[in-house]
Amino acid sequence: MEKKAIIGKKVGMTQIFDEAGKVIPVTVIEAGPCTVVQKKTAEKDGYEAIQLGFQQTTEKHLTKGQKGHLAKADAGMLKVLKEVKVDSYAQLNVGDQLKADVFKIGDKVDATGISKGKGFAGVVKRHNAGVQKRSHGGGPVHRHAGSMGSTSTPSRIRKGKIGAGQMGNEQVTVQNLEVVKVDPEVNLIAVRGAIPGPKGGVVIIKSTAKVNVVKQAGAGISANPQKASARVNPQKASARKH
Repeated sequence: MEKKAIIGKKVGMTQIFDEAGKVIPVTVIEAGPCTVVQKKTAEKDGYEAIQLGFQQTTEKHLTKGQKGHLAKADAGMLKVLKEVKVDSYAQLNVGDQLKADVFKIGDKVDATGISKGKGFAGVVKRHNAGVQKRSHGGGPVHRHAGSMGSTSTPSRIRKGKIGAGQMGNEQVTVQNLEVVKVDPEVNLIAVRGAIPGPKGGVVIIKSTAKVNVVKQAGAGISANPQKASARVNPQKASARKH
């Protein structure tokens, strides 16, 4: 599977109809145009990758180091810089642009974005913890986490224990989504399903890391001779449908 990638902006969700008239829920992404800002080489960096720039901005929103980095590529003032690995590395040069037509209908992709921040949340909402009985004696602690300390060893709460805290606002990747429609004239890609982040959020679309295994005919049939005889002889008890 060819590795492809592009940076985009989430426009929102809608629905389209296929040829059979079935409704397909899709997320519309404004993908590109993205400029190749830098090429990482195996000789200098130890690996091969390209850095893409997306979304024009003004100088006041960039640091002095970012301005100097972008000036080398003569790509203007770009707000978002992301490094990706693509198979078309050899054909791309600094200053080249990638548009929505790098993907085509039917491609499987992974979408990465920053999920919506939901503020401070309790353990019930954040981790789906249980609540205490709402009978007498519960007091005002029905939705509290309750005791979670350990014994004298280790005499502390271990790291990773569920608890209250900030919910959302973290990087999330949804894998193995399908590209349903591509419009290169307006740089739009429609992906089946929902992807993380709010409207206007930055999204990275890459070829999926999932491996689609194609099952061979008869792969699920057991080699047990007793089961094979049951499939031939319907009188056997193991062949009857209960």
